[in-house]
Amino acid sequence: MSKTIVITGAGGVLCGALAKALAKQGNKIALLDLNKDAAIQMADEINKDGGDAVGVEANVLEKESLVNAKDEVEKAFGKCDILINGAGGNHPLGTTSNPFLEAQDLINKNEGFKTFFDLDPKGIQFVFNLNFIGTLLPTQIFAEDMVGREGCSILNISSMNAFTPLTKIPAYSGAKAAVSNFTQWLAVHFSKVGIRVNALAPGFFLTEQNRTLLTNSDGSLTPRGNQIIDQTPMGKFGEPEDLVGTTLWLCGEGASFVTGVVVPIDGGFSAYSGV
Repeated sequence: MSKTIVITGAGGVLCGALAKALAKQGNKIALLDLNKDAAIQMADEINKDGGDAVGVEANVLEKESLVNAKDEVEKAFGKCDILINGAGGNHPLGTTSNPFLEAQDLINKNEGFKTFFDLDPKGIQFVFNLNFIGTLLPTQIFAEDMVGREGCSILNISSMNAFTPLTKIPAYSGAKAAVSNFTQWLAVHFSKVGIRVNALAPGFFLTEQNRTLLTNSDGSLTPRGNQIIDQTPMGKFGEPEDLVGTTLWLCGEGASFVTGVVVPIDGGFSAYSGV
């Protein structure tokens, strides 16, 4: 049975791949993104491939914007059956320059060099809001219509660094840990009204946000990219399609008794001790 699926952050690489896969299953896809052009372009690609999609501008940090987006979705497809909270990301102001603090770092005056003590609270707040509040607000707007209806669910996007924080990115690691915790809380809270809530925890996937961090201009790996591959038992980055199988399962009837789980999709990264 066709469902109406709303995906935030849908103009990006990973959520775009999920949107295309879910459209191929006969679902109606509403692609929400702050970048309206990116959402419309992704919707056009789905429609040209025989799917049924619409691109909608939405700011996941503004309730009024989300209410307007909901109105557009309902005019096009009806009430939301499945919400995928895919909007998120990091920010340089919430990132340290080095993985470990050394005493000499405190006297480093190089432009742009940041220790933990230099992190900008506004940058930290931006990252936390984008990932956590950007999950909470769409859920408030779209999940109310799910109450008491069969087959409705929410899929959040956490991260494997919610299990074990990565060096240099305390804001992003903390924000994704909050998403995982919220996923479990919400699964319990919604358990009596028929709404399942689960999350994906992707490992390392090459996206436009992290490509320059993990690869050089010639395609070779940066030191951090090599470090990640060395710590990933499967020895590679994930491909967007690697998220599809778990997404289809968690959004489908085959997972009708599954709620409150956060599934790592990381090539074994979170399971590997390094030895």
